[in-house]
Amino acid sequence: MNAQLLHARLIDVFAGAICSTLSIAYSLSYAALIFSGPLEHQLSYGVAVTLLSAAVGGAIVALRSSLPFAVAGPDSSAVVIIAAMATSLVGRLIAQGSQELLEPVVIAMSLATALTGLLLCVLGFTRAGRAIRFVPYPVIGGFLGATGWLMVTGAIRVVTDQAPTLYNINAFLNLSIAEKLSAALAVAVLLHFLLRRSKSAFILPGMLFATIAIAHIVLVAAGSSVGAAQASGWMFRAQSAATLTLPWKLGVLSSFPWSSLPSLAGDIVAIMFITAITLLLNTTGIEIATRKEANIERDLRSLGVANLLTAAVGGYVSCTSLSRSTLAHLAGATGRLSGLTVAAIYVTLLIIGPGFLGYVPKYVLSGLLFFLGAGLVYQWLIQSSQRLLLIEYLSLIGIALLIVYWGFIAGVLIGVMIGCATFALSVSRVNVIKFNFDGSEYHSSLDRSQRELSLLTDYGTEIQGMALQSYLFFGSANRLYQHVKALLERHPKCRFLIFDFRLVTGIDSSATHSFLQIKEAAAANGARIVLANLAPELEKAFRAVKFVSDDIITASDLDRALESCEQAVIEAHQDAGDDIGSFRTWLSQALGNPQHAEHLAEYCRRHEVQPGEVIARQGEVANAMHFILDGRIGIIVELGEQRTMRVRSLGRHTTIGEMGLITHRVRSATIQAEATSVLYELTAASYERMKADDPELSQALLGYIVAVLAERLNFANRALGVLQR
Repeated sequence: MNAQLLHARLIDVFAGAICSTLSIAYSLSYAALIFSGPLEHQLSYGVAVTLLSAAVGGAIVALRSSLPFAVAGPDSSAVVIIAAMATSLVGRLIAQGSQELLEPVVIAMSLATALTGLLLCVLGFTRAGRAIRFVPYPVIGGFLGATGWLMVTGAIRVVTDQAPTLYNINAFLNLSIAEKLSAALAVAVLLHFLLRRSKSAFILPGMLFATIAIAHIVLVAAGSSVGAAQASGWMFRAQSAATLTLPWKLGVLSSFPWSSLPSLAGDIVAIMFITAITLLLNTTGIEIATRKEANIERDLRSLGVANLLTAAVGGYVSCTSLSRSTLAHLAGATGRLSGLTVAAIYVTLLIIGPGFLGYVPKYVLSGLLFFLGAGLVYQWLIQSSQRLLLIEYLSLIGIALLIVYWGFIAGVLIGVMIGCATFALSVSRVNVIKFNFDGSEYHSSLDRSQRELSLLTDYGTEIQGMALQSYLFFGSANRLYQHVKALLERHPKCRFLIFDFRLVTGIDSSATHSFLQIKEAAAANGARIVLANLAPELEKAFRAVKFVSDDIITASDLDRALESCEQAVIEAHQDAGDDIGSFRTWLSQALGNPQHAEHLAEYCRRHEVQPGEVIARQGEVANAMHFILDGRIGIIVELGEQRTMRVRSLGRHTTIGEMGLITHRVRSATIQAEATSVLYELTAASYERMKADDPELSQALLGYIVAVLAERLNFANRALGVLQR
C-alpha cells in the first residue's frame, strides 16, 4: 500500500469517526422517540436495536452505494411514523390487557422494514425509482410537513413524559415540566442560530457534546449528582444491557396480535412511501452539495437489500442520510471506509451496552428532535408558500392537517385526490391551441406561382388551422369545441379545418366526445376536417368513437395537410384561362412584356428531368438558375452521416437558384426532381451575355427576381407572426 493510498484511507477513518458523533446523537434521539411512554422501560432495547439497525444499514450502503462516502442509518421522517405505529400498537395491546409490549412492536417494525426493503429492491431492479417523482408536490410537502409536526410533538413527549394533547394541557403548567421543555427549546434555538451563522457540518455534533458537558458541569457546581438528575427526569435512567432477540420465531409470531395488522397497514405503507421519497430527496441533496452524480437505481437496490437484512435481525428502517453523508464528505471522505467506520463504531457501542445513555440529558436529545422537526415544518409548511400557487399551498396545508388528525394513509390518499384535482384545474387553464392560422397567412413549404399565391391570398381563409398542445381532456377539449363553433360563425365559407396534433401528449375518452361535436359542427358548415401528425394512440382513441371516417382527411404532417388543402382551394377558384401553357406565355406575364419573354427564352435551355434526378448538388458553385415550367422540385439539405432533410418544394411556374446566379456562391442545398419536370436553365455565362447585349431585359429579370424574393420574405414574416400569437 503506497503512502498516498494509506493517507486517503486514514482520512476516511477520521471522517467516519467525526460523522459517527452526529450519527450517535441522531440514533439516541430516535430511540428515545420510539421507546417512550409505556415503552420507556424498554429504552435499553430501543437503543440496542437502533444501533443494530444503523450498523447493518450503514455497512451495506457503504459497501454498495453509488456514492462511496454515503452514510446511512435511521432517518427522522420514517422514525416519526414508526413511533406513531408503535404508540398505536401499544395502546391496543394495553386496552386488550396484554403485558407483552416489546415483542409485538419489534415484529411490526421488522415487518415494515422488510416490506420497505422489498419495495426499494423492486423500484431499483425495474428502474422505476424515478416514478415516485410524479407524486404531486403538495402531497410530498404535506407529508413531510406533518412529519415535522409529529416530530415536534414527539420531542415534547421525550423531555416531559407527557403527550401534548388538549386533555392533559394542565400538566404543562407544572413548573418542573415547563423548565425541562424550556431547556429543550433553548437547545433547539441555539442550534438554529449557530447553524445560521456557520454552514460548517461540525457545528451540530460539537454543540451536542458541549451541551452534555455543560449539563454535568452544572450538576457538579450545584452539588447534585447524576442519580438525582435521573430521578427527577432530567436525565435518562441508567440502562442495563439488553438482549436482542430475532422476531422471526414461531412462538413469538404466534403470539403477535395479527388482528391489529389492518389498523397498522396505513403506517406501514406510509413508512414504505416516506423512505422512497426521502432517499430520492436526500440523494438529490447530496449530489448538489458534493457535486457528485449518483445512480439512483443502484442506490435503491443497495438500500433495499440493507433494509431486508436489517429486518431479518429485528431492526427497523434505515435510509441514506443527507446531513451525515455531507459531513463525511466535508471531513475529507472519498471512499467506502468512512461509512464502514461509522458502522464499526455502532457495533462497538452495541457491545459496550446502553449504560452511557444514563449520562445524557433528556433535553439535549429532545432539543435535537425539536430542531429537526421545526426545520421540516418551516421548510414545507411555511417556506413553500413562496414557491407554490395559492391553491397548491392550500392543498399542502390541508394534506398536512389530514395526516396529523386522521393518519398518514388517509392523508396521502386524500392528498393524491386533491393533487389530481389541482392538476386537472391547472391543466384546464392551459390554452390547448398553441397557435391558429389560415391559408392566407400560413402556407406549406411548396413554392407556388404568383397567380396561385394571389389566389391563396384572396381565398386562403377557406383554410382554418390550429396547432394543438398538451393533454386533451374534457375541459380543454370542450373549450376547443366552443372556439371552433365561433370560428365557423366568423368564416362561414371555410372549406377545411386542420388540426395539428404534433404537440399533443394524449387524450382521454371524454375529450373525444367534444371532437364528435366539432365534426358535426364542421359538417353542418360544409367544412372537411383534416388531422395532421396523428399519433397511433390518438388515432386508436378517435377510431374507437368512430370519429375517423371516410369524410376525415389524415396527413402525416402539417406541411402535407396544408399543401393538399391549398391545391383544392386553388383548383376551386382557378379559371380555365389561368393555366399558362407555354414557357413564353408564363414569362410574358411574369416580366410584363412579351418581347422580353421571347428574348429571355432564347437565352435558356430546356431540360426534362425524371423523379430522383439530381439537378445540382450541395457544395457546388451556383452557375445557373432554373425556371420550372411543370413538375415539382425538392430542396434537400445534407445533414451528414448519409442523413438528409427536405426543407422546401417548388411547383410549376416558380424559379430556383436565382440568388446563386447573381452571387456565384456555393449551393447550400441539393436540388432534386420529385416528379417528372420540365425546366428551363439560364446559365451564368448566358446571364453575363444578356447583361452585355440586352441591359433592359437584364433589369426586367432582376425586377422579377426581387418581386419573388419579396413575396417569400413577406410569407416568412406572416408565418412568424402566426407562430408568435
